[in-house]
Amino acid sequence: MEKPVIKVEAQKANGKSSSRRSFLKLGGLAVVGSSLMLYSCEPDEDEIFSADAKAKGVNNKKVFNLGEGDRAILNYAYILEQLEAAFYAEVVNGESLSFSGMEGDYEIFYDIYQHELIHRDFFELVLDSLFDPGEVAPNLEFDFSAVDFSDRDTVLNFAQILEDTGVQAYNGAGKLLSNATYLLLAGKIVSVEARHASAIRDLIGTANGDLDNFADEDVTVGLSLGDQMFPEAFDDAVDPNVILERVAGTGFLQTRIIANNIPTE
Repeated sequence: MEKPVIKVEAQKANGKSSSRRSFLKLGGLAVVGSSLMLYSCEPDEDEIFSADAKAKGVNNKKVFNLGEGDRAILNYAYILEQLEAAFYAEVVNGESLSFSGMEGDYEIFYDIYQHELIHRDFFELVLDSLFDPGEVAPNLEFDFSAVDFSDRDTVLNFAQILEDTGVQAYNGAGKLLSNATYLLLAGKIVSVEARHASAIRDLIGTANGDLDNFADEDVTVGLSLGDQMFPEAFDDAVDPNVILERVAGTGFLQTRIIANNIPTE
Protein backbone atom coordinates (compact mmCIF):
# COMPACT_ATOMS: atom_id res chain seq x y z
CA MET A 1 0.00 0.00 0.00
CA GLU A 2 1.30 3.42 -0.91
CA LYS A 3 2.26 5.51 2.08
CA PRO A 4 0.36 8.79 2.48
CA VAL A 5 2.27 11.99 1.79
CA ILE A 6 2.36 14.31 4.79
CA LYS A 7 2.95 17.92 3.95
CA VAL A 8 4.64 20.01 6.62
CA GLU A 9 4.42 23.78 6.32
CA ALA A 10 5.84 26.52 8.54
CA GLN A 11 3.93 29.68 9.24
CA LYS A 12 4.62 32.71 11.37
CA ALA A 13 2.29 33.60 14.22
CA ASN A 14 0.96 36.57 12.28
CA GLY A 15 0.61 34.52 9.10
CA LYS A 16 3.40 36.37 7.33
CA SER A 17 6.74 35.01 6.25
CA SER A 18 9.97 36.64 7.39
CA SER A 19 11.86 38.96 5.04
CA ARG A 20 15.16 40.76 4.86
CA ARG A 21 13.40 44.03 5.65
CA SER A 22 11.81 42.63 8.79
CA PHE A 23 15.22 41.25 9.77
CA LEU A 24 16.75 44.70 9.50
CA LYS A 25 13.98 46.19 11.62
CA LEU A 26 14.29 43.60 14.38
CA GLY A 27 14.89 45.25 17.73
CA GLY A 28 14.42 48.73 16.27
CA LEU A 29 17.98 48.75 15.00
CA ALA A 30 19.20 50.90 12.15
CA VAL A 31 21.84 49.12 10.10
CA VAL A 32 24.01 50.19 7.22
CA GLY A 33 23.36 49.32 3.60
CA SER A 34 24.87 46.24 2.10
CA SER A 35 28.47 46.09 0.99
CA LEU A 36 28.13 42.41 0.15
CA MET A 37 26.65 41.24 -3.13
CA LEU A 38 25.25 37.77 -3.66
CA TYR A 39 25.44 36.20 -7.08
CA SER A 40 22.87 33.84 -8.51
CA CYS A 41 21.33 32.99 -11.83
CA GLU A 42 18.64 35.67 -11.95
CA PRO A 43 18.82 39.22 -10.52
CA ASP A 44 16.02 40.16 -8.13
CA GLU A 45 14.36 43.50 -7.62
CA ASP A 46 16.87 44.62 -4.98
CA GLU A 47 19.79 43.77 -7.26
CA ILE A 48 21.24 41.62 -4.51
CA PHE A 49 21.83 38.94 -7.13
CA SER A 50 23.88 39.10 -10.31
CA ALA A 51 25.45 36.46 -12.53
CA ASP A 52 28.48 38.25 -13.89
CA ALA A 53 31.12 37.63 -11.20
CA LYS A 54 33.68 34.86 -10.98
CA ALA A 55 35.45 33.64 -7.85
CA LYS A 56 39.22 33.98 -7.98
CA GLY A 57 40.33 31.51 -5.34
CA VAL A 58 41.06 31.36 -1.67
CA ASN A 59 43.46 34.31 -1.66
CA ASN A 60 40.79 36.68 -2.91
CA LYS A 61 38.92 37.92 0.17
CA LYS A 62 36.59 40.15 -1.86
CA VAL A 63 34.83 37.42 -3.88
CA PHE A 64 34.18 33.78 -3.00
CA ASN A 65 32.19 31.03 -4.71
CA LEU A 66 30.45 28.73 -2.23
CA GLY A 67 30.57 25.85 -4.69
CA GLU A 68 27.89 23.21 -4.96
CA GLY A 69 26.41 20.31 -3.02
CA ASP A 70 27.57 19.65 0.53
CA ARG A 71 30.65 21.82 -0.02
CA ALA A 72 28.42 24.85 -0.59
CA ILE A 73 26.46 24.16 2.60
CA LEU A 74 29.61 23.61 4.67
CA ASN A 75 31.15 26.82 3.30
CA TYR A 76 27.90 28.62 4.05
CA ALA A 77 27.95 27.43 7.68
CA TYR A 78 31.64 28.31 7.96
CA ILE A 79 30.95 31.88 6.80
CA LEU A 80 28.18 32.30 9.36
CA GLU A 81 30.41 30.96 12.14
CA GLN A 82 33.18 33.36 11.11
CA LEU A 83 30.69 36.22 11.31
CA GLU A 84 29.50 35.26 14.78
CA ALA A 85 33.01 34.69 16.10
CA ALA A 86 34.17 38.05 14.76
CA PHE A 87 31.20 39.85 16.33
CA TYR A 88 31.73 38.35 19.78
CA ALA A 89 35.45 39.04 19.53
CA GLU A 90 34.54 42.73 19.32
CA VAL A 91 32.27 42.34 22.35
CA VAL A 92 34.64 40.53 24.71
CA ASN A 93 37.99 41.82 23.47
CA GLY A 94 37.07 45.35 22.49
CA GLU A 95 37.39 48.41 24.68
CA SER A 96 34.03 50.02 23.89
CA LEU A 97 31.71 47.96 26.07
CA SER A 98 32.08 48.22 29.84
CA PHE A 99 30.82 45.15 31.68
CA SER A 100 30.99 46.73 35.12
CA GLY A 101 27.64 46.34 36.86
CA MET A 102 26.22 44.08 34.15
CA GLU A 103 25.89 41.13 36.52
CA GLY A 104 27.28 38.23 34.58
CA ASP A 105 26.93 39.54 31.04
CA TYR A 106 30.61 39.16 30.33
CA GLU A 107 30.68 35.50 31.34
CA ILE A 108 27.75 34.74 29.02
CA PHE A 109 29.26 36.64 26.10
CA TYR A 110 32.66 35.04 26.68
CA ASP A 111 31.21 31.51 26.74
CA ILE A 112 29.29 32.19 23.51
CA TYR A 113 32.45 33.62 21.95
CA GLN A 114 34.41 30.48 22.84
CA HIS A 115 31.70 28.28 21.33
CA GLU A 116 31.68 30.28 18.10
CA LEU A 117 35.47 30.07 17.87
CA ILE A 118 35.27 26.30 18.21
CA HIS A 119 32.52 26.06 15.59
CA ARG A 120 34.51 28.27 13.22
CA ASP A 121 37.72 26.31 13.66
CA PHE A 122 35.85 23.02 13.36
CA PHE A 123 34.39 23.95 9.96
CA GLU A 124 37.77 25.21 8.80
CA LEU A 125 39.38 21.88 9.71
CA VAL A 126 36.60 19.84 8.09
CA LEU A 127 36.64 21.87 4.87
CA ASP A 128 40.44 21.86 4.63
CA SER A 129 40.46 18.08 5.05
CA LEU A 130 37.87 17.54 2.33
CA PHE A 131 38.53 20.14 -0.34
CA ASP A 132 41.37 21.82 -2.20
CA PRO A 133 42.59 25.39 -1.53
CA GLY A 134 40.34 27.79 -3.41
CA GLU A 135 37.31 25.65 -2.65
CA VAL A 136 37.23 26.66 1.01
CA ALA A 137 36.08 30.08 2.19
CA PRO A 138 39.00 32.31 3.20
CA ASN A 139 39.34 34.13 6.50
CA LEU A 140 36.78 36.84 5.82
CA GLU A 141 36.84 40.56 6.55
CA PHE A 142 34.06 42.20 8.57
CA ASP A 143 33.02 45.77 9.26
CA PHE A 144 31.13 46.32 12.52
CA SER A 145 31.27 50.11 12.40
CA ALA A 146 27.45 50.24 12.44
CA VAL A 147 27.38 48.69 15.92
CA ASP A 148 27.74 50.87 18.99
CA PHE A 149 29.62 48.45 21.21
CA SER A 150 29.46 50.93 24.09
CA ASP A 151 25.68 50.44 24.34
CA ARG A 152 24.50 47.24 26.03
CA ASP A 153 21.05 47.22 24.41
CA THR A 154 22.55 47.58 20.94
CA VAL A 155 24.99 44.74 21.52
CA LEU A 156 22.27 42.48 22.90
CA ASN A 157 19.91 43.22 20.02
CA PHE A 158 22.52 42.53 17.37
CA ALA A 159 23.50 39.35 19.24
CA GLN A 160 19.84 38.30 19.22
CA ILE A 161 19.66 38.85 15.47
CA LEU A 162 22.80 36.79 14.85
CA GLU A 163 21.78 33.92 17.11
CA ASP A 164 18.18 33.70 15.89
CA THR A 165 19.44 33.79 12.33
CA GLY A 166 22.01 31.09 13.09
CA VAL A 167 19.31 28.73 14.35
CA GLN A 168 17.12 29.39 11.31
CA ALA A 169 20.10 28.94 9.00
CA TYR A 170 21.08 25.51 10.33
CA ASN A 171 17.46 24.37 10.33
CA GLY A 172 17.05 25.50 6.74
CA ALA A 173 20.30 23.98 5.50
CA GLY A 174 20.06 20.60 7.20
CA LYS A 175 17.63 19.17 4.67
CA LEU A 176 20.01 20.16 1.85
CA LEU A 177 22.92 18.02 3.08
CA SER A 178 23.35 14.68 1.33
CA ASN A 179 25.90 13.27 3.79
CA ALA A 180 24.21 12.02 6.96
CA THR A 181 27.39 12.60 9.01
CA TYR A 182 27.35 16.28 8.16
CA LEU A 183 23.67 16.45 9.10
CA LEU A 184 24.40 14.88 12.49
CA LEU A 185 27.17 17.41 13.14
CA ALA A 186 24.94 20.29 12.08
CA GLY A 187 22.32 19.08 14.54
CA LYS A 188 24.87 19.12 17.34
CA ILE A 189 25.80 22.71 16.50
CA VAL A 190 22.31 24.13 15.99
CA SER A 191 21.28 22.97 19.46
CA VAL A 192 24.11 25.02 20.94
CA GLU A 193 23.19 28.01 18.76
CA ALA A 194 19.67 27.74 20.18
CA ARG A 195 21.14 27.84 23.70
CA HIS A 196 22.96 31.03 22.73
CA ALA A 197 19.79 32.57 21.33
CA SER A 198 17.88 31.70 24.48
CA ALA A 199 20.59 33.13 26.75
CA ILE A 200 20.69 36.43 24.83
CA ARG A 201 16.91 36.65 24.75
CA ASP A 202 16.77 36.02 28.50
CA LEU A 203 19.14 38.95 29.10
CA ILE A 204 16.93 41.18 26.97
CA GLY A 205 13.71 39.89 28.48
CA THR A 206 14.93 40.32 32.05
CA ALA A 207 15.65 43.98 31.33
CA ASN A 208 12.28 44.77 29.76
CA GLY A 209 10.06 42.40 31.73
CA ASP A 210 9.34 40.08 28.81
CA LEU A 211 9.82 36.79 30.65
CA ASP A 212 8.86 34.58 27.69
CA ASN A 213 11.22 36.33 25.29
CA PHE A 214 13.40 33.19 25.18
CA ALA A 215 10.94 31.66 22.69
CA ASP A 216 8.75 34.54 21.61
CA GLU A 217 6.39 34.31 18.66
CA ASP A 218 8.74 36.32 16.47
CA VAL A 219 11.03 33.27 16.25
CA THR A 220 8.73 30.28 16.75
CA VAL A 221 6.41 28.99 14.04
CA GLY A 222 3.40 26.74 13.78
CA LEU A 223 3.39 23.55 11.74
CA SER A 224 0.63 21.85 9.81
CA LEU A 225 0.61 18.06 9.72
CA GLY A 226 -1.99 16.88 7.29
CA ASP A 227 -5.16 18.76 8.19
CA GLN A 228 -4.07 19.55 11.72
CA MET A 229 -2.32 22.77 12.69
CA PHE A 230 0.05 22.83 15.66
CA PRO A 231 0.65 26.23 17.31
CA GLU A 232 3.92 28.12 17.54
CA ALA A 233 6.24 25.68 19.30
CA PHE A 234 8.83 25.07 16.59
CA ASP A 235 11.95 26.89 15.45
CA ASP A 236 11.81 28.32 11.96
CA ALA A 237 13.87 26.99 9.05
CA VAL A 238 15.10 29.50 6.47
CA ASP A 239 16.75 28.75 3.13
CA PRO A 240 20.44 29.69 2.65
CA ASN A 241 19.81 32.33 -0.04
CA VAL A 242 17.38 34.16 2.27
CA ILE A 243 19.88 34.02 5.13
CA LEU A 244 22.64 35.33 2.86
CA GLU A 245 20.40 38.22 1.84
CA ARG A 246 19.92 39.05 5.49
CA VAL A 247 23.66 38.96 6.14
CA ALA A 248 24.13 41.20 3.11
CA GLY A 249 21.69 43.67 4.61
CA THR A 250 23.77 44.15 7.73
CA GLY A 251 26.81 45.35 5.78
CA PHE A 252 29.05 43.38 8.14
CA LEU A 253 30.62 41.07 5.58
CA GLN A 254 33.04 42.73 3.17
CA THR A 255 33.12 39.83 0.71
CA ARG A 256 31.04 39.04 -2.36
CA ILE A 257 29.49 35.60 -2.23
CA ILE A 258 28.65 33.63 -5.37
CA ALA A 259 25.80 31.30 -4.49
CA ASN A 260 24.73 30.11 -7.95
CA ASN A 261 24.96 26.42 -7.17
CA ILE A 262 24.03 26.17 -3.51
CA PRO A 263 21.40 23.43 -3.11
CA THR A 264 17.78 24.55 -2.88
CA GLU A 265 16.03 21.21 -2.39
